[in-house]
Amino acid sequence: MSHRLSSVRPLLFAGAAFATLAATSASAQSVEEPVVGAVDTQIAESDEIVVVARRREERLIDVPLAVTAISDEDLAKLQAVDLSGIQGTVPNLNLVQGRGSASNANIFIRGIGQPDALQTFDPAVGVYVDGVYISRINGALFNLFDVERVEVLRGPQGTLYGKNSTGGAVNIVSRKPSVTDLTAAGSVTYGSYDQLLVNGYVSAPLVDGTVGLSLAGVYDQRDGLVTDPVDGREYNDRDTIAGRAILRALPSDSIELLLSADYTRQRPEPTVGYATAPLLATSFTTGVRVLSPAYPYGEYDYRARTSLAPGQGQELDHWGVNLTANIDLSDSFTVTSISAYRDLVSDAYIDIDATEFELGDVFVGIDQYQFSQELQLKYSSDRLNGVFGLYYLYEKVTSHQEAYADDLFELTPAVGYAFTRFIDDDQRLNSYAAYGQLTYDLTDQFSVTGGLRYTKEEKRYDRYTVTASSLALLNGLSFRFPDDLPAPYNATNEATFDAWTPSVTLSYKPTRDTLLYVSASRGFKSGGFNGRVNSLNDVTEVVDGVTTIRPYFEPETVWTYEGGAKGRFLDGRVNLSGAVFYSDYRDFQARVGAGNNTGTGGALPVLNAGKLRIWGFEFEADVRPVPEWSVRTSFGYLNADYLEFDDARRAPASAFSCNPTGNEIVCEPAFAPPITLSFATDYTIDLGNAGGITFGGDLRFVDKHYLSIDNRPGLTEDGYELANAFVQYTTEDGRFYLRGGVKNLTGSLYKTDGQEFSSIGNIQTAYYGDPRTWSITAGFRF
Repeated sequence: MSHRLSSVRPLLFAGAAFATLAATSASAQSVEEPVVGAVDTQIAESDEIVVVARRREERLIDVPLAVTAISDEDLAKLQAVDLSGIQGTVPNLNLVQGRGSASNANIFIRGIGQPDALQTFDPAVGVYVDGVYISRINGALFNLFDVERVEVLRGPQGTLYGKNSTGGAVNIVSRKPSVTDLTAAGSVTYGSYDQLLVNGYVSAPLVDGTVGLSLAGVYDQRDGLVTDPVDGREYNDRDTIAGRAILRALPSDSIELLLSADYTRQRPEPTVGYATAPLLATSFTTGVRVLSPAYPYGEYDYRARTSLAPGQGQELDHWGVNLTANIDLSDSFTVTSISAYRDLVSDAYIDIDATEFELGDVFVGIDQYQFSQELQLKYSSDRLNGVFGLYYLYEKVTSHQEAYADDLFELTPAVGYAFTRFIDDDQRLNSYAAYGQLTYDLTDQFSVTGGLRYTKEEKRYDRYTVTASSLALLNGLSFRFPDDLPAPYNATNEATFDAWTPSVTLSYKPTRDTLLYVSASRGFKSGGFNGRVNSLNDVTEVVDGVTTIRPYFEPETVWTYEGGAKGRFLDGRVNLSGAVFYSDYRDFQARVGAGNNTGTGGALPVLNAGKLRIWGFEFEADVRPVPEWSVRTSFGYLNADYLEFDDARRAPASAFSCNPTGNEIVCEPAFAPPITLSFATDYTIDLGNAGGITFGGDLRFVDKHYLSIDNRPGLTEDGYELANAFVQYTTEDGRFYLRGGVKNLTGSLYKTDGQEFSSIGNIQTAYYGDPRTWSITAGFRF
């Protein structure tokens, strides 16, 4: 496995070492009175971080899991606007904007994820907002305008979080409204590319001590980062309006009710990438010819073209409502009910080839809704604590898609055949689960935790596709799934998947503020149907001369074994945590490009490719040498390899095939950088009655990794560093502040995601992170 060493990397290692040194030197310092600045520097028992990683509130130091909690203050220091703002700051987390969309979240944890936003592919990292599961990566790149904290749980969470959390889970926890105090906060940000970001939050008691209401909203507008070098049109902009209202009621000392509603509206221009391989057209007189070279405008400098017309942008409306009830039945028993409904409508034009040619232009219209109900019974006593639950999810996803490829086939060079493929499909899901987890304290220091979950899923999928073309050979070609499959598969549009996902943990607490643990847990990601099945080839395998029809792909599973340690020292001024892990990942689901490597094969099969072995370690430190100064660092190492990759649709000799060559598998897993490293610090200068000024910044390093399953050279990120900095003035009473910030200070050019459709015109498109940007923010809070 290759690693890229850069000039900044030694500096990052030095920063990590310095954080450890600072933790040691802090023992010689005495706790001082808090100073006025951007952050309250008082460290007390009440400042201990509390998370709900195990479905109940616990001190972070007591949770025997690899968990990172990022508070709203930390998010502000990271200058994070949406979830992608934490990229590079959490060990072995890869979280970026999904390819071709302003709203999709591409999330990998410890090398496990799902980058494809197609509605028939389930995510491998669960995203939860206030306990509600978000079933699609569409619309999951949430703005962070009213967030109390973000929790990142690394490793499979199959017992308490269920399916589709083989990599881990991301919990977004909103602020609860107060029933006694009036609080408010707001800010206005102006920055590069005419960015205008307005955040507002207010919480007020409606009935003192009993009912409180909070309202939050965000307006996020920014011009495009990418410019068409011919006509000057701009793409990759931001255009979001979002809001959330939470009503909290405490009708008695034993009952809490939370009613929440949220809405997000997005209307950006297309998100355009850059072609990293020659694009090919098939001429019936001259054969295959190159339409456009790789990197058509040289090294990427945020210039690109598209054949999409003005008005063909992206629209998303995403809303939901949920009711949470917490009822204390006694001192030992609590019942929690979480009822939720969510609705997502997305109409998006995507230029997959990212040129002025029509090879892979698509319209994807999605209408998705889901209803979920979860019931939890929580038990707590001196020695025994646990949670038992029932869960149900119903989801319906319908889509209408159109694929435009007028330049893919030619009568003569530069004279193309009109070609459009129309697709309509429908998927329905019923998911049921029952689970339980108990922790028993054998002594005051030793405890054992055991959990088990059973999940059953019923999926139904129907699809119809037809082509319209001026080429008679292609015009009217249609395929109906499953009707056009040979018998008996032509009745296979339903599938049932189930799994048991156990976990066991042994914990030892030498002191109240230290923890050692070992654990084993199983994760399960549901099987499904190929949402790109356009012909029989997409569901056909030929192995040793035997032809097999596979209407759907099977679930994937992972067993992870983990050991970790956590400690909180010197009255909370030093917080350390570390973990080592080993994962056995089986029946990995892969969408591969099957064809003849001339860009004309056209097949897009999905298969259970084989086995992966993943192991690594993680370290985090949060240190305050003195109250005015904080230092944070994280380090993740990941070693991910295929043990098997069985792609029966292409011969091992095919270019870029992941099939074994001899005894060697030539591919490495995608989105699995061997090293992730971050270092952040901020220091507050007390100006007395004049207030305080804080200087801060962070460095992030993400190692070399691949953006496609079969490791295409153009879809490879060689590793990158990001440097960010800010300075903030805060008034003496802490109510008003003025902040200036710079992101990507050194102007690093780096790839974040890719489109690999090499069997269609040799499409291999890369997407890039933001260039250097600056911003100025004025805000208040009381």
